[in-house]
Amino acid sequence: MSDKSDGLDTQDKSKKNLIFAVIVLIVLAAVVVFILFKPTEPEPVRQPAHVTAQKSVNEYKPAPVAEPEPIKEPEQVNEEPKVNVPPKPIEKAPEPVVNPLPTLDESDSNVYAKINEYLPDTAMSLLVNDDMIRRGVVYIDNLAQGKLAKKHNPIVQPEESFSVREGEILTIDPNSYERYTPYVKIFTSMSSAQIVRLYNEYTPLINEAYSEIGYGENEFNNTLIDAIDLLLDTPEPKGALPLLRDSVTYQYAFSEWELLPDAQKQLLRTGPENMKQIKSVLMRVKQELEKQ
Repeated sequence: MSDKSDGLDTQDKSKKNLIFAVIVLIVLAAVVVFILFKPTEPEPVRQPAHVTAQKSVNEYKPAPVAEPEPIKEPEQVNEEPKVNVPPKPIEKAPEPVVNPLPTLDESDSNVYAKINEYLPDTAMSLLVNDDMIRRGVVYIDNLAQGKLAKKHNPIVQPEESFSVREGEILTIDPNSYERYTPYVKIFTSMSSAQIVRLYNEYTPLINEAYSEIGYGENEFNNTLIDAIDLLLDTPEPKGALPLLRDSVTYQYAFSEWELLPDAQKQLLRTGPENMKQIKSVLMRVKQELEKQ
């Protein structure tokens, strides 16, 4: 009996020891787990990106607040009061100095000197320098009527005499045209603008001289244009014109030429080439006068 009881006691003790050992292991395991895997604080809930996460009270340090910069007062500028300054007037070019005209009775030397600015001395020797303005006014007034006022001719007469070529038909000698060439050169050596400028400069004295012979003021300009028109209307022959001898003078054989005004017949005597040059200048002078 004793053998069986000892065997049972031994098994019971073994079981108890085994149970105790298991309990100790469980306790030890729990302690290790508690130490190694101590539970941490729950993670804070993440705020949206635009919301700043709050820190714990112990960790929160307020950011230093920057002191506001003092407001700078705008610098005071001592502005001078605005004054309305009137715009400067546009400076005009100084007008050319115009010397006063002499009296009509004392104008010859002045007119002669002015014309001499445009013409050489050889041409000036062909001009009559006595009572120049009055002489020219009377001569042009007669030209406008188709007449020749020989006593008031503003130029000296050619020294060469009129010549003819005799044959079956009596005609003007072409060499006779050459005696008028120096006079034509006087007329064509000045531009139309120069002629009109000279005319405008002495217009007051010209009008005075014209009023002396019974015309109204400022009527001479129309008379001058009438004289130009009459000369421009002079027909231009295509060939030599036959002549008839009448005592010491000559007449045109054809009545249509002989009946022309004396002013136009005088222009014919200058010859075809001279007449073309004279007409060309007269046409330009007329155009300049009509612009005024």
